[in-house]
Amino acid sequence: MEKLHLPIIIEMDEDGYYIVSCPLFRSCHSYGETIDEALENIREVIEMCLEETKVEELNKFVGFRELEVAQNV
Repeated sequence: MEKLHLPIIIEMDEDGYYIVSCPLFRSCHSYGETIDEALENIREVIEMCLEETKVEELNKFVGFRELEVAQNV
């Protein structure tokens, strides 16, 4: 069994839930009340995605950057 190391993005929504996404798959998102719960949930979603997508067909994750923009106050 091959082990994959996948990038995960974690955000917090306005209700305090952790939203997790894996950018290598289209529409691969989940959530949880804690980070651990969210990660457990996204693992299940990723496993389902891997049943339908070959590793060679995954999106290519390039990286994460911040972009500075001006805000009108």
